[in-house]
Amino acid sequence: MATHRASKNDYYWADDKEPHFQRRQDILKAHPEVKELFGINPKMKYFTVLWVTLQMTVATFCYQLDWIPFLLVTYFVGATIIHGMFLAVHEITHDMAFEKKVHNNYLAFVANIPMVAPYAMAFKYYHAIHHWDQGRDGEDTDIPTLGEAMLFRGFIGKVIWFVSQIFFYALRPMAIKPLKVDKWVVYNFIFQLSVMFIYFYSVTTFLGLDAALSAALYLFLSLVFAGGLHPTSGHFISEHYVFEEGQETYSYYGPLNLVTFNVGYHNEHHDFPRIPGSRLPELRKIAPEFYDNLHSYNSWVAVNWRFLTDKNVTLYSRTKRKNPNLKKA
Repeated sequence: MATHRASKNDYYWADDKEPHFQRRQDILKAHPEVKELFGINPKMKYFTVLWVTLQMTVATFCYQLDWIPFLLVTYFVGATIIHGMFLAVHEITHDMAFEKKVHNNYLAFVANIPMVAPYAMAFKYYHAIHHWDQGRDGEDTDIPTLGEAMLFRGFIGKVIWFVSQIFFYALRPMAIKPLKVDKWVVYNFIFQLSVMFIYFYSVTTFLGLDAALSAALYLFLSLVFAGGLHPTSGHFISEHYVFEEGQETYSYYGPLNLVTFNVGYHNEHHDFPRIPGSRLPELRKIAPEFYDNLHSYNSWVAVNWRFLTDKNVTLYSRTKRKNPNLKKA
């Protein structure tokens, strides 16, 4: 991949197309049997319902815990489940749970429940752009804005950004590219607000206001922890931050793939977004010559630590592509 960079205070700019289209063609030519991996993960719906039920159950009864156990449960249980639900929504919005898109959309609503705010359909819109216009300036909202990169610099700046990145991840897209509001975005909004109203009304009615407030705090802190100081948040950094010049996307092959639907197999996922995460390890086994030579990770914790401490890795460490449709300021 040909990239250039004017300075350390600039992004990497690629002159060619994203790497996944060509690698996909090359793999299909060498291994046409890869097409047999296309399809859905029939277990996805069960995992999703199970994890959502567990998270909302813990939220309901966490008012019985003292502060220290409350925080420990929130961090180790709540944040892990929430991040798993982030990636469940990711899988489901690729239509990996059911054959019909409409059924996937409904399941995405369910996966969205523990996140409190309506998120699933907005994510589906922006994530599709991330795949098909990877790195394109003004289109791919996965890349930190110039303002973020200029403001959050050095170790302290990166720590502040890192622990609150979930808010940037949620709000940045709307600042860069207005959300296309369709009926599914509206349905998601109505469904989520209705479920939250029924849930908190029920908890308040049967268990009291303290229980409802504890549940709200548990869900909120689970969300904050999941998107910041949590091992699973390493996937936000590991996927596309340039740690090795000349490579744009990176895979992670560590144990946390077990609770994140194999999102760590990220080169594989971008190469074949029609293969469910459960079968991405098989893709790598079929075509090792295309993946074994790429830089990859085995620890998201190590990725997070290097991001925070390596002065050469900043919010500018992303690959962008010029967008001819953007007007110059």
